[in-house]
Amino acid sequence: MPIRFRLPAHARALLARVLATCAWALLGAAAPAGAAVQISQIYGGGGNSGGLFNADYVELRNTGSAAVSLQGWSLQYASATGSTWSGQQLTALSGSIPANGYFLIKLATGTNTAQPALPTPDVTGTTAMSATAGKVALVNNTTALTGTCPLGNAAIVDFVGFGSTASCSEGNSPTPAPSNSTAILRAADGCTDSNVNGSDFSTGVPGPRNSASAAAVCGGGGGGGGGGGGGQPVDLAIYTIQGSGSQSALVGTLARTSGVVTKLVNNGFFMQDLTGDANPATSDGIFVFTSSTVHPAVAMGNLVQVTGTVVEFNTGAASNAHTAARPITELSNVTSVNLLGTGYSITPTVVSLPETVEDDLERLEGMLVSINGPLTVSQNFFQGRYGQLTLSQGGRLEIPTNRYRPGTAQALTMANDNARRRIILDDGSSLQNPNPTPYLGAQALPRAGDVISGSLVGVIDFGLVTSSNADPGDYKIHPTAAPTFAIANPRSSAPPAVGGNVKVASFNVLNYFTTFTDGTNVAGQTGQGCSQGGAVSPGNCRGANNLTEFMRQRAKIVEAMAAINADAFGLMEIQNNGNIAAQNLVDALNLRLGAPLYAVGPLPSNTGSDAIRVAVIYKPTRMTPVGAPLSDSDPINNRPTLAQGFQMANGERFALVVNHFKSKGSCPAPGDPDHAGNFDTGDGQGCWNLQRTLQAQRLRTFVAQVQSTNASNDALLVGDFNAYAQEDPIHDLTSSGYIDQIGRFNSLGYSFIFNGAAGRLDHAIASATLSPKVSGAVDWHINADESPQQDYNLEFKAPLTTCGGLCPSDPYSVAPWRASDHDPVVVGLSIYKIITTTLTQTSVTGTPGDDLIYSGAGRRTLSGGGGNDWFIFTVGFAGGATITDLSAGDVVDLRAVLLNMGIVSTTPIAHGYLTCKASGTSDALISIDPDASGPSLPRAMLLIKNQGCSVLNTTTFVQ
Repeated sequence: MPIRFRLPAHARALLARVLATCAWALLGAAAPAGAAVQISQIYGGGGNSGGLFNADYVELRNTGSAAVSLQGWSLQYASATGSTWSGQQLTALSGSIPANGYFLIKLATGTNTAQPALPTPDVTGTTAMSATAGKVALVNNTTALTGTCPLGNAAIVDFVGFGSTASCSEGNSPTPAPSNSTAILRAADGCTDSNVNGSDFSTGVPGPRNSASAAAVCGGGGGGGGGGGGGQPVDLAIYTIQGSGSQSALVGTLARTSGVVTKLVNNGFFMQDLTGDANPATSDGIFVFTSSTVHPAVAMGNLVQVTGTVVEFNTGAASNAHTAARPITELSNVTSVNLLGTGYSITPTVVSLPETVEDDLERLEGMLVSINGPLTVSQNFFQGRYGQLTLSQGGRLEIPTNRYRPGTAQALTMANDNARRRIILDDGSSLQNPNPTPYLGAQALPRAGDVISGSLVGVIDFGLVTSSNADPGDYKIHPTAAPTFAIANPRSSAPPAVGGNVKVASFNVLNYFTTFTDGTNVAGQTGQGCSQGGAVSPGNCRGANNLTEFMRQRAKIVEAMAAINADAFGLMEIQNNGNIAAQNLVDALNLRLGAPLYAVGPLPSNTGSDAIRVAVIYKPTRMTPVGAPLSDSDPINNRPTLAQGFQMANGERFALVVNHFKSKGSCPAPGDPDHAGNFDTGDGQGCWNLQRTLQAQRLRTFVAQVQSTNASNDALLVGDFNAYAQEDPIHDLTSSGYIDQIGRFNSLGYSFIFNGAAGRLDHAIASATLSPKVSGAVDWHINADESPQQDYNLEFKAPLTTCGGLCPSDPYSVAPWRASDHDPVVVGLSIYKIITTTLTQTSVTGTPGDDLIYSGAGRRTLSGGGGNDWFIFTVGFAGGATITDLSAGDVVDLRAVLLNMGIVSTTPIAHGYLTCKASGTSDALISIDPDASGPSLPRAMLLIKNQGCSVLNTTTFVQ
């Protein structure tokens, strides 16, 4: 399906941070004047899966120089949008908090009691807080608050709304959302208080402290004003801040450090210690988050001193375990940037991929490096949207389950190898749809498979690499100089030759809908819709938004199909509106070809209730449908499988069986009756694997019915199976007598690229009887390797007036490139009628179609009878045959006869072993000369009627 662009997860996270930085303009209720106690940490993930402690807690901070009695005070909690503050939501406080010290309030213990316990609490309560959003109030009495937002109550000492859904917060700005593994931490070690929760707090590793913990002076008390902290900064080197672990031990520290600016990005800059500590375990570089502000002192090569708070930023969702375990160490809430000098340079650290172990690049986070090439472009899917290209060392990446059975040692090894070989080339911007599109050259190059041959210099980063903030992240490099690409995977204007006399193709046409999402259709009608599950609505339409997009889409698909020139196509993702969409495509294809060469296959009795279906189109001059199409209505299928039997002019038959299995997305939730066997187990097969496997099993039963109905066991199964070559659904077929033809003819067969790795979701699988007749099978790589920027969509492409001048140029062209997101599969079949002469036959006539006529000993007259025929002479042939109707497309094969006479030559015509002389007025006599113009006389072998000696050529005579 086409991607409809939206604000990406990493851009949304950035936007939230920018709003937090600017939240001083939204000041709301403040703590009572003179208050020295404030909430410094909140953690609600205690005892949860992935939690770091077994209980929730709230930490208080005394920013003053005198102890404060908490006797008679209370800590009160309400849910993010709730109004209940009483009962278990209220914890009475007692005792006192020391000057410049801390106070720990332990709340409810979670179910996972094996997690570490908190330090000894000063007070214990029973409140069970949310791990992601809620409201906490520190109150100087024990009277329960009321309402969803009680900020007007004068008894409130401090108030924090945490998580984006909190309905009440200081400054009308809730904090970022914590998680099971992160707390919200007040900046400057708990000292900052601008009365804006969103700018005072960030998420980080929980670090609870009690009244026995060492006190720390805030340096003048709270009220940091702009969110930078009011405490005294600690002078630390960058490598000390980074430390040797995956996360800094100094989170929350107001630090002052210096470094050389190595890279500017749109929301901050990277800098690196001038000399470093020569310890490969500690990074010498760090990212400085400044939102959209660039300080005048920040320029490449400048040595600057920065004061800011150490944070660990999770680039993904709070629930994303992969990114949460790999946060970015950075300086945030920057209070000062001072210029120390100019004209400095950092020598890049030389890096070779693959990593020794996965995540080895973490120790280089924020550092300037040089990565040795060549590096192959393995994916360009997010190039236009996020300015990213997936690169890999050692050639392109392959989906492990495309080559090995899921869960095997080989598959796991390949997955690990892929991860260690891979890095993301990023444009150093979190902007979506940057203008111009980074790294996009003429003719929308590079393609996947092209290479960067030299070294790549840039700064190492980590972050999201897909459109989902729940997906794993990866290490990135922001280059300091634009790389140069070389073509290593050139385009071809037509698919590679596949041989045979019949060409069949499978083509996912990417939601070819003649009814558009704007409610119009190709006929110009308005108020139209598409059917899905019996409901008709424009919202069910999946293809073009309007007629303009549709014409762009159709033009590309037609160019691709014309170049393939198949005798029959199996199509997927065509609108399920009878034969309207299919006929529209055929009409456009015939117009492009200048003749009515194609027809739509008959509509089956059942096309299912999905918005899309499968279809067949074919050339009536090449084949004739046998009987009505068969549709498998078994409920296991999401879209009924379609089978159509065909008979060739020579009487031979085969069946084309078109499939579209359940996709890998939209996993069933726990509790869903389909959850068992269909949730993502992490073995590489994705979601709905059981469903697809059952569909494969059902397909075998259905094909047996098709074979019986068609009176032929020859069946070719094509389509989008949504399973890679070694996954369970395909394995079910190939372990039951069916043969994977792409795997048979290609060392790496792929039709789709996902998360940077290539594999085939689209297949051509032959029955055991048909497989010997398959002469070739290929994926024509016109889509998977191409940039989606070339597709038919108009969104975020100039010259749209809605872009406001911010859209990149449109590289669309009326060409096959990126006609779809799946590559078409092209298969050659040798569907010949085999005719073998007998000794007593003096004449043989072939069929009106394509024949293989084998002639041995004996003198006889041979007639092809029409079609493209092969006249094959076996070792017993000693001459005396006449061919009456040799025509263009026919082939004469004398190789066995030549070999039997001791003639070994790959060019017998050029060497003089095959000769010709005129016979009569209009015929050609073909002879074999055993010694090629030597003393031996040529032996007359074959008379070809109505042909001159020009017939003796390498087209007609196979060598």
